[in-house]
Amino acid sequence: MQEGEAAFVVTPEAIDRYIQSLRDKGRTAETVHNYHRSLTRLYRELPEGKEIGRDTLPAWRALLLERGYSSRTVNTCLSAVNSFVGFWGYRQFQGEGQLEPAGGATPQITRREYLRLLSAARNLGKERVYLLTKLFATTGVTVQELNKVTVEGVSAGVIQTKAGERGQGIFLYSGLREELLCYARRRGVLSGPVFTTREGKPVLRSNVSDSIRALCRDAQVAPEK
Repeated sequence: MQEGEAAFVVTPEAIDRYIQSLRDKGRTAETVHNYHRSLTRLYRELPEGKEIGRDTLPAWRALLLERGYSSRTVNTCLSAVNSFVGFWGYRQFQGEGQLEPAGGATPQITRREYLRLLSAARNLGKERVYLLTKLFATTGVTVQELNKVTVEGVSAGVIQTKAGERGQGIFLYSGLREELLCYARRRGVLSGPVFTTREGKPVLRSNVSDSIRALCRDAQVAPEK
């Protein structure tokens, strides 16, 4: 949050007024129910003070994905909260982007498949693939952007990609930050890209893709996901 910028304090009354506005607009009972459920979930998980700032929704999105919620569910939650935040005049705090590609061309991984991938990686002792699976699934970082995942960025909690250079970044939830930093320390990586070869060079994209595909086979998850 920028210096001097007031946070949006969420209250049950603010949620109730917004939900009533949806009813007044003739929204379906299902939509009202889904939005209320999403807002209740957010309110319950906000820290003491119940404040929303610029970093709140990106961090919450990453947390939901880490818990294994599908992209569709996370998008529904974000749509509800973005609408709620905009209703109260705090559009600067809205989260950005949809997790599913336009047109739904690429099949999305389910919660069960995601957890199966993590379990397979742990059981096979493939720590790097385990961390890569978490990173790709919960942040939206691509294989092409992997060299941007640096010790400096992880320490700060924000991965600066090209979009980040325009004032945006990819936020990391605290659990993944700690795992990545521990991994880097054990490998003697003190700065620069977290994922490197034994010679200290950034890992090849083809090697990363091959290792993820192999994990998909081990976990019986369709590789195209």
